[in-house]
Amino acid sequence: MLVKQGRIQSLGEARALRYVCAPRANTGTAFVQTPMPTLQASGEVYVPVSPEGEEIKAYVRQPRAMRPPVGYKLTFLEQYHPNHTTYLRPSLRDQLHAMGRARAEQTPAGTFARDILNRLLIDLSWASSMLEGNTYSRLDTERLIEFGQAAQGKTVLETQMILNHKQAIEYLVLDPAHAQVTPDCIVALHAFLSDGLMADPTAVGRLRSRAVEIGGSVYLPVALPQRLEELFAIVMQIAAEIDDPFEQAFFLMVHLPYLQPFEDVNKRTSRLAANIPLIRHNLCPLSFIDVPQPAYVDAMIGVYERNRVDLLRDVFVWAYERSCQHYVAVKQNLVSPDIFRLRYRQALSDVVATIVQNDEAATEATVKARLPTTVALADQVHFTQLVLQEFSALHPGNAVRFGIRQLALAAWQERHRGAG
Repeated sequence: MLVKQGRIQSLGEARALRYVCAPRANTGTAFVQTPMPTLQASGEVYVPVSPEGEEIKAYVRQPRAMRPPVGYKLTFLEQYHPNHTTYLRPSLRDQLHAMGRARAEQTPAGTFARDILNRLLIDLSWASSMLEGNTYSRLDTERLIEFGQAAQGKTVLETQMILNHKQAIEYLVLDPAHAQVTPDCIVALHAFLSDGLMADPTAVGRLRSRAVEIGGSVYLPVALPQRLEELFAIVMQIAAEIDDPFEQAFFLMVHLPYLQPFEDVNKRTSRLAANIPLIRHNLCPLSFIDVPQPAYVDAMIGVYERNRVDLLRDVFVWAYERSCQHYVAVKQNLVSPDIFRLRYRQALSDVVATIVQNDEAATEATVKARLPTTVALADQVHFTQLVLQEFSALHPGNAVRFGIRQLALAAWQERHRGAG
């Protein structure tokens, strides 16, 4: 009765079905009370799952010796017909649209993601890395991204993984023209995400030329390079033809890891790729925050070994609800970031630090002499003014942002007091 009256909405399917208050009229935003992850009898944290998802979970939790080895099945891809076959039923897609809608009026592609970029950089970098076993905490991640401070006791590879995510996210968000469901964009994402992490440096941003295995799974991906290249082109062509952004996002999360087009970093690439259609349609991004690693791993193995998407769909829907809870409801209270400043954040930091370290006065002439080659000619005047603004606001409490020690700043300020 309440559903018919529009007072509540149903989310999910079967046993994972739950009800939430419907969005108020004319707000353009659906505020969702996301269920917390469930605590299993074993003490394991998991997402709410459907009966079909439970079947997959039970299967993949069997010992490897009880699961027969399987190879890549082309029929899994061939059975999917864009805009006719769907992994997400229409009513579920409608619910996801209601949750992720930024506002009623039209805005340029990527506006939502840019408005929450600082928070997205931290959340998605941390959550996606954690799904790979990275032990950085969210606070560690925030300090690394905001101040460049690597966490003590963490490996260089863990730090690199976080920074790679940051660069890949900025690539998608700062210039919406980059956010395309194309082979070039996927390869570029892989190049950012795998930088410094591949045993073979030539494999960065390049389709693999050798066979790979999946840890913890009996699935054996395609081995022949020529066949892999053909299939990658087909997967991307199908993905590009999908109209609905959520169906497109989920398709990429399923078929990119299933194909394993790269030697490593395939799942990370698919998670960021899933955000491309959301960014393009100004929908709340998918940060994967709080997604339990066991649920995601089980879901992917279910795709690899059984070609079943039910458990991954449960994870996807729960993860998106959680992301919306973090972003949609708070977006109205956030100040839109300065995109120019974000684009040149590193260059600004470098110039400020260099001037202080070289004991130079913070004048317009000095800044112009230190202009990095990365600053476009048309941006140089604005960039110079921003550097001078940074100096006017510089104090011992924020000097760490530029890698400047407090004593060094105090000495510099004493020598150049009144200059400028």
